[in-house]
Amino acid sequence: MQTKITHTSNTIIRKRVIENTSCLSCENKDCLIKKNLTTLENSPIINEKNNLRCKRGQQFIMEGAPVNGLFFVLRGKVKVFRTGINGREQIVRFAKEGEIIGHRGFGTEEYYSIGAIALEDTRLCYFSKQNLQDALLNNPKFAYDFMLFYANELNKSESKVKSISQMTVRERVIDSLLYIHRKFGDVRGFLNLPLSRKEYADYAGTTEEQVIRIFSALKKEKLIAANGKRIGLLNEKVLKQEIEEHHYYLGS
Repeated sequence: MQTKITHTSNTIIRKRVIENTSCLSCENKDCLIKKNLTTLENSPIINEKNNLRCKRGQQFIMEGAPVNGLFFVLRGKVKVFRTGINGREQIVRFAKEGEIIGHRGFGTEEYYSIGAIALEDTRLCYFSKQNLQDALLNNPKFAYDFMLFYANELNKSESKVKSISQMTVRERVIDSLLYIHRKFGDVRGFLNLPLSRKEYADYAGTTEEQVIRIFSALKKEKLIAANGKRIGLLNEKVLKQEIEEHHYYLGS
């Protein structure tokens, strides 16, 4: 094991490089690399990748840092965010196993437009920008799948912007709860991603005070249960019905 040190203009990011997990033995079936393994098997993108380990709370992408490659979540949960007006954090999405982090800047930007923090001890697969570019140029099927991935991301982003403008604050908070449940499931009746009230607010685009008030109302209506950061959905059907007129969930 060794420590990899990445320099940015004003920050040094330390990540622990660990023994690589072979793509052949990886269990993340939804990973774009895994799906294209037959055509990429002898490519440097497979042979020269790195596995990195981040501790809970560690930031591994600094907003504004140079784009050097892409991260795939091998194991763990990640918060992706960007800084808004007056330095306020806006959570863009949450990521889990098999998902890509940092793709919005790849190929079009010189700097990451987002930051990313591990929400629990997390293992990442890191593929360098150069190896990815070479793989895309030399593997049409891989390039096609990447194009479809970006098209889907663009569609979701445009739909989210439209829906946010039409939803009330309560509806956005409810949608956030359903999104977390859909993506991470639950454990013993509580969502499998404990978040602070501020994190819910940063994702729903509202204030912490509003989230506290809405959670209190939902508890009185017996739609959710709360125990500290742990939130449980008591009546998922009713919660879905409240936002079904928008025909869209704000995340996936």
